[in-house]
Amino acid sequence: MQSATMNAADTLHMLDPFEQLHRDAGCADRALVARVIAAFRNSGTLLGQFAANDTLHASSYLAVSPAYGRFLQATARTHDARNIVEFGTGMGVSTTYLASALRANGGGRLIGTEWVPAKVDRARANLAAAGFADLVEIRSGDARITLQDVGAGVDLVLLDGEFDQYLAVLLLLEPFLATGAVILADNALDPDYIDYVRNPANGYRSSVVRLDDGSCIESTTWTAA
Repeated sequence: MQSATMNAADTLHMLDPFEQLHRDAGCADRALVARVIAAFRNSGTLLGQFAANDTLHASSYLAVSPAYGRFLQATARTHDARNIVEFGTGMGVSTTYLASALRANGGGRLIGTEWVPAKVDRARANLAAAGFADLVEIRSGDARITLQDVGAGVDLVLLDGEFDQYLAVLLLLEPFLATGAVILADNALDPDYIDYVRNPANGYRSSVVRLDDGSCIESTTWTAA
C-alpha cells in the first residue's frame, strides 16, 4: 500500500511541471492571439509581417498542446531515444516533454536551438524548474550554425521552427542521424521538404500523423545506413 501511494505521488509530481507550463503559456499567449486576430481582420499582408517578426513573439510561448506533448513523449519513449535534437525550442515546453522521456529511458542528451535570446533564457529556467536541466543543452542563435556539430547517433529530431528552414536543417543533421532515426516536422508546409522526405531515394520513409487537437506532423524515418 505504501509503495502504491508513493508511486501515485511521484506521478503527480511529474505532471506538475507540464500543468504549470501550459498554464503559463495560456496566460502569455492570450494577448498574442488577440493581436493575431486583429491583424488578420485588417490585412493578410499585415498578418504575414506580424508572424515574421520574432521580436513580437519574444514573450509568447506559442506552445505545443498537451496532446502534442504527450505524442512527443510517447514517440521518444517508444523509440528509446537517447540523443535528441530540437529546432525551435521556444520557451521549452516541447523540450520538457522530450527531456522527461529521456529521463524515463535512462538518460541521454537533448540539444535544442532557439533564435530569440529571451526565449532561450526562459526555456532554460523552465527546464531547471522541471528538473531536466542536466539532460538539455540549449544553443542560442541561427540553427544553421548552432547545429553544425551535434555528434553522431541522433535518434530523434523535432523540427518546430521556421518551416522554410526545415530542409536546410535536416540536410545539416543528416550526417549525424542514426539508422532508424525519427524526424518529426510540425507544420511541414514547405513543398521542397515534403518532396525530399517522401522520396525513398533520399533514404527516408515518411507519412502524415494527425492528432486529435488538430496538429499535423510529418513523421519521417531515416532508413539509410
